[in-house]
Amino acid sequence: MTPQHPETYGRAAVAHRPGAGVHAPACAAPRHETRATCAYCGVGCGVMIEHDGTRITGVRGDPAHPANFGRLCTKGASLHLSAGLDTRLLYPEYRATRTEPRRRIAWEAAIDAAARRFAEIIAAHGPDAVAFYISGQLLTEDYYVFNKAMKGLIGSNNIDTNSRLCMSSAVAAYKATLGADAPPCCYEDFDHADTILIAGANPSYAHPVAFRRIEEAKARRPQMKLIVVDPRRTDTAAAADLHLAVLPGTDIRLFEAMLHVLLRERRVDEAWIAAHTEGFESLRAHVAELSPVVAAEVCGVAADDIVTAARWWGQAPAALSLWCQGLNQSIHGTDNGTALIALSLATSKIGRPGCGPFSLTGQPNAMGGREVGGLANLLPAHRDLANPAHRAEVARLWGIDRVPETPGLSAVELFEAVRAGKVKAVWIACTNPAQSLPAQTRVREALAACEFVVLQEAFRSTETAPFADLMLPAMTWGEKDGTVTNSERRISRVRPALPAPGEARADWRIARDFARALGPRIGKPQAACLFAYECAEEVFAEHVATTVGRDLDIGGLSYALLEAAGPQQWPFPAGARVEEGAVRARLYVDGRFPTPNGRARFVVPGRALTAEKVDARYPLHLTTGRLRDQWHGMSRSGKVARLYGHVDEARIELHADDLAVRGLQDGDMVRVASRRGELVLRARASPDMRKGQAFIAMHWGRKVLGSAGVNLLLGGDFDPRSKQPELKHAVIRIDKAVLPFRALLMRAERPGRTAAEDAEALSPWLERFAYASLALAGREHPAVVMRIAHDRPIPPAWIGELDALLGLGGDDALSYVDVRRGIGKRALIEDDRLVGLRLAGESAAQAWLSELIVDRRPAAGLRRWLLAPLAAPPAQAKLRGRIVCNCLDVAEADIAAAIAGGDDFDRLQRTLRCGTSCGSCVAEIRRMLRASGH
Repeated sequence: MTPQHPETYGRAAVAHRPGAGVHAPACAAPRHETRATCAYCGVGCGVMIEHDGTRITGVRGDPAHPANFGRLCTKGASLHLSAGLDTRLLYPEYRATRTEPRRRIAWEAAIDAAARRFAEIIAAHGPDAVAFYISGQLLTEDYYVFNKAMKGLIGSNNIDTNSRLCMSSAVAAYKATLGADAPPCCYEDFDHADTILIAGANPSYAHPVAFRRIEEAKARRPQMKLIVVDPRRTDTAAAADLHLAVLPGTDIRLFEAMLHVLLRERRVDEAWIAAHTEGFESLRAHVAELSPVVAAEVCGVAADDIVTAARWWGQAPAALSLWCQGLNQSIHGTDNGTALIALSLATSKIGRPGCGPFSLTGQPNAMGGREVGGLANLLPAHRDLANPAHRAEVARLWGIDRVPETPGLSAVELFEAVRAGKVKAVWIACTNPAQSLPAQTRVREALAACEFVVLQEAFRSTETAPFADLMLPAMTWGEKDGTVTNSERRISRVRPALPAPGEARADWRIARDFARALGPRIGKPQAACLFAYECAEEVFAEHVATTVGRDLDIGGLSYALLEAAGPQQWPFPAGARVEEGAVRARLYVDGRFPTPNGRARFVVPGRALTAEKVDARYPLHLTTGRLRDQWHGMSRSGKVARLYGHVDEARIELHADDLAVRGLQDGDMVRVASRRGELVLRARASPDMRKGQAFIAMHWGRKVLGSAGVNLLLGGDFDPRSKQPELKHAVIRIDKAVLPFRALLMRAERPGRTAAEDAEALSPWLERFAYASLALAGREHPAVVMRIAHDRPIPPAWIGELDALLGLGGDDALSYVDVRRGIGKRALIEDDRLVGLRLAGESAAQAWLSELIVDRRPAAGLRRWLLAPLAAPPAQAKLRGRIVCNCLDVAEADIAAAIAGGDDFDRLQRTLRCGTSCGSCVAEIRRMLRASGH
């Protein structure tokens, strides 16, 4: 492992940049840097937040952080652009009844109202009538206090988290096979693996910093084999030596067939299996008939490719598997995980450099939440709720009489119970269930019916916000103090760069204050002692104490050590030394596992594939996933205009033949229907899709689309062991949507009004139309873009109201109206720049006019063309097109022109610099080169 450098930590956590402070010019504000971590995926990248004491001005990768060594993805590198106050919730709001609007309220009154309402419901219906639904984006300290408040004070286990949607199957699989929820690998294993198998994950998009490290390892050692299992040809799959494009839900049969080959060719380690595992004979019998030929029929891949994958795995001195949501978000997600882990156990490829099963975490602190037991069936420090001794241990540590034994409601179950009236109050923190959960119609019905909804949020207008009776402003990235744990079990300190704006408070403090206020109301005056924390460090110290003697023992960690020595992996028991970090990098080196007999376990999986099967009515498989430059429900990344440069509109991607057979063309509007609902999207032909399959990104919701997005189509079926819902598959049909009445509106940012604020004002309009979407555009000068497609003429009054919202209705705008043909256009020019645009009835020129706005090009020479129906721009308005390299603002047209001029990949990187920053665009650049014949 790379050694830590204590001199880079300590007081340098908040350091003046060179040239700042007393040596800076008198007119310049002092510039500082504060260490923290990225707010996005579970890689846990270290960042340096640049600020002047009042606002965040920039962000760069922390070169001393061992998760990323200074590298950031395009989302992380633009974090500072999401740190404005234009969409923040700044003070508590409350409404006593649903018939009145929320109004500003003082914090003390807000906490009192919450405590009173919860106490009344508990008194009338019992503690299981209330619930918390929290988030993998909270810090460990936040998680800990919420968990203790529900299980230790209220006396219910009804606390679950959005980590249930992404990681609970991995948790269940690790516990079933290895005995504990403890990823045994580390990022350094990428550098040592001879074969890497990536299944159900697209780290090129979802974990780009980690994937860059894999690419670099393969560049150094070209003999390394990369196998990718994914129904789509993602950018990760495009980089593979072998892409196994399995049918959705069939990964498990592939892994079983690979084990069949390993057994047949005697590539399993029988001696190690006998010494360190149990249950293998049952699994051996189970896979005996699952030959590659049999699996090929089920999976839709070639039998020879299955054999190749098995041989590469078996022959490799070091083999590593990586997986994420594609395996976890399934009705058999736990079995998917145990089947993949079996490949490591059967070949004794665990506990050594370059070896092991490595679950990639989807959120920045889903691991921390798992460590404190922040799920409905868990207890702190990897204790099991079902174990009476574990419940007694936690009760003793917390100083309470008992921990309830009945498991709480998991995410899907919780909102079904809310809908049924069994749970009457729900406290939601740092997550957005009205966008992220499946079966969205039922979720929204649940929230509408709930007696009391508390939403603890940093942003004022998420999809869940309209249902909240009490909204509590929380701190967010750049303001918080505490710790997070990343995918490789590495704990990092998170430090605040700035004080919180308005009246926003730390999440742990809000939970503490609520617990103190609730305790006396439910007959537990000892709450003041149970929640006596005055700072985050005191919460962390109590969390540390609960881990002593457990598999994740961090008894040797403290804020002081993390400040001085930097991020550390667990276990880190009392007496451990920082320089022993390499010893902790990998678990199970000695072949002993945290099971009752010290042996790992093989698990025989079930036979299920997907919850739904295609049929004549719903003939297409739908899968979901991430975009490269957006994250989750876009409440943060959706505020950054440059992150729309790669994909700026929701769409459904299909094979060109699936469009053609339905009489559709690329770009047509279609109705996408499942058994639960339908939405309208633009269809795109994609060479990455197999026939019979479709893909929709997970991010788009009601704030940017006139529907709930893809989760409207998905059911609530879940894995019976992990309770993780099947968010990766549904069966659908598509039909052409006849929407002949179109409009486009666009407005550049203006003084006192950001593009994000304009988008927020336009958002309520989305549901008026058969189809409407919102996006941001541009880079240094953002603009809002609204696209409309309707099934009947758009009322002129609506157009007038939209014009007024965007400042396009004045006499100073250029105007063209053709009433007979239903065409109306307006263009606003200020200081010789086109700053506003509305095209209704005809929008051929929208592409080049949009670029004119975001690039702030002079409009004088183009004035006579602005309202003309020109799809091709005038010569002086050359189109750049879609942005491929977001970090360095390199457009598709720039790259295509350079390739046409003879540039190869190396020269493109030297001249345009594309692909030289985070590297997320490398796979796409290589595709463009291949398509051109290079």
